[in-house]
Amino acid sequence: MSRVRIVGGEWRSRLLDVASVPGLRPTPDRVRETLFNWLGQELDGLRCLDLFAGTGILGFEAASRGASEVVLVERDPHALDALHKAAKTLQAAQVEIVRGDAVRFLQTTHRKFDVVFLDPPYRQGWIERVSPLIDRVLEPDGWLYLESEAPLTQLGRWQVVRQGHAGQVHFHLLRGRQE
Repeated sequence: MSRVRIVGGEWRSRLLDVASVPGLRPTPDRVRETLFNWLGQELDGLRCLDLFAGTGILGFEAASRGASEVVLVERDPHALDALHKAAKTLQAAQVEIVRGDAVRFLQTTHRKFDVVFLDPPYRQGWIERVSPLIDRVLEPDGWLYLESEAPLTQLGRWQVVRQGHAGQVHFHLLRGRQE
């Protein structure tokens, strides 16, 4: 079983097990370091949603850096087991794990988030399916982080303000454009 390391905050250097799930790609350390440099190292009081949680590393990283509420949405049972074990090991009371489909979660939740992490499986049309629903859950002045197989300039009213790539991963930080 492989492991992924939390790079900053309260749980810095803690290792989490990665479930053996086809297509699961933990966000690399270097990319997470860049992302949290962009967002700011402290996420005190922020509410975060990790929509395609997988390893949950983006959500656990946010919780480690002070996020008050982190929701991890995942549908794969093996990945869910690993998420529950990681949350228990870290005693991550601010982390809520939701078993389910990302689209259905976006359609049914009434909660709002300050940061949404969007790292869906590649080449399955997930970005196109969830993008019309992002406005339902993301605060108007919130941040949207998106990983994809190709570079983007925007997603709906969300404009790319920072971007980079590492290997085959293109990563983007987006902010809402005022209509």
